[in-house]
Parts: sequence; structure tokens; C-alpha cells
Amino acid sequence: MNAAPAAIEEGPLALICGGGSLPLAVADFVGARGRKVMLFPLHGAANPADFERRQCQWLYFGQGGKFARIARGAACRDAVFIGSLVRPAFWQIRPDFKVMMLMPRIAAAFRGGDDHLLSGIARLFEREGFRLLGAHEVAPEILVPSGVLGRVPASEGDRADIALGFDYLRATGGFDVGQAVVVAGKHVLAVEAAEGTDDMLVRVAQMRANGRVRSPAGIGVLVKAPKPGQDRRFDLPSIGPQTIEGAARAKLAGIAVVAGSTIIAKPEQLIAAADHANIFVIGASAETGQ
Repeated sequence: MNAAPAAIEEGPLALICGGGSLPLAVADFVGARGRKVMLFPLHGAANPADFERRQCQWLYFGQGGKFARIARGAACRDAVFIGSLVRPAFWQIRPDFKVMMLMPRIAAAFRGGDDHLLSGIARLFEREGFRLLGAHEVAPEILVPSGVLGRVPASEGDRADIALGFDYLRATGGFDVGQAVVVAGKHVLAVEAAEGTDDMLVRVAQMRANGRVRSPAGIGVLVKAPKPGQDRRFDLPSIGPQTIEGAARAKLAGIAVVAGSTIIAKPEQLIAAADHANIFVIGASAETGQ
């Protein structure tokens, strides 16, 4: 069952937006409940065309002081980070005066994986009096439900690959690397690292084309799961229509994710694309794979 929306709603919600369609979907879900949403898209991550008709305040990485000033002025207490984001290099940050004072702490946050970095930045926001929430707490509609999405079922062999994928991610998640793996015939073909899920699927497609993958087309599963102990306010695994396209090019049988802990972008389009490509999509338990 999807989580209930956050119980405490004091004033507008500040939405710090990366790339993709999810930020505006979350904004629309929250707005439909009657809560005002303030949009803070990030330069270099969010697509300007998506925000042309929206009232928003653009931010560069490092403009924490600007964010705090505007958000406080509008009586925002709660904030959410949502959307795709390429980890910026330390030198790409444009710190304002507020952030300059915190640079030693920010530098320490950069010395680690993505979850370490995001949790460190969250602590800095909390020190400024903001409450950081997960997007799924304010818009539970974005979470993948339990069960099969669409009309294509998984075979017994697919279920075995799903179970192995979840076992692998549970074993390696503590290293704060990736959230996805491709398994075919109980053989791990690819592991997500800094390139992200889409590029990992491109790699699998190239391996198939080069004869490096022995399993036939239609065998293999993309499995995604949060890292154990991950701060679930940030960077939950996500899938969308583009994930279906990548899985189809890689000639996989389907996709399995953790129900209630994975974000789905454009669910209607995703299901239609999966059915058209004859690819299954399952929201499963990370413990059982079912």
C-alpha cells in the first residue's frame, strides 16, 4: 500500500527540481490537494522548456542562501528534492555567501557516494530550519504498486532472475554505488554505476550485438531496488517510458522493482509501452522477489 501523505503541512511546499517529468508531476499532485507549491528548478538539471509556463525561481548549485531567503519569505517550512540529477563536480558549485560559510561541511559531504552526499546536504538544510521530505510522502501516487503492471506476466525463469537480482543489490548496496542490475539465466550481465540505468541498458544492448551475451533475446531482467539503509527522502529508484525503451533495445524480458519504494514516471505511457514491447513490469517484495 502507498504511504500516506506527510501529516504536517505548514504553508507552501518548496520543490527543488532536477530533470525529467517527475518534478512537475509531483507539483500537480500536491497542488490538486490544495497545497501551494513553490518551484525551484536547478540550472544544468531541469529543462527550461518544462517551466516556461510555471512560476518558479531558478537556482544554481550552491545558491542555498537564495533558496532559504525566498522560501522563508513565502513561509515554506517543508522542502522536497525530486528529479534526475548528475552529481556536480565540486568546482561546478556557485556558492553564495551563505554556502561559502558552509564549504568545509559541503566538501566533507562530497567525499563519499551519492547517498552520503545527499544526506550531508539534507543536514545543512535542516540546520537552516527546513524539514526535508521524500517526494513519495507528499505525492504517494508516484510509487509503483505491488503486482504486475500491464498484461505481460513473468515466467518462472524470470522470477529466479528477479530473486537473484534483489539478493545481489542487497549484498552490494552498502557500498553506495548503484541501484540496478541486469540478470539473465541467473547470470549477472551488468551492474549500474555512475552511468545510470539508461546507459547501463545501452551497454547490455551493445554486449548482445557483439555476441558477449549468450542468453537468447527475451531472456533477462532489469532489477532495481533502494540501497539498504538509504535515506529514502532522496534518489529512490525510478522507472519510466524511457526505461521500457532501454529494456526493449537490450532485448530483456522485463523489469522488476520494489513495490512502494520505487517511483514511476508517466505510468499510463509506461504500461502502454511495456505491453507494446511485450515486456513485463512487476512491483515486488525485495525479500521474496514476488
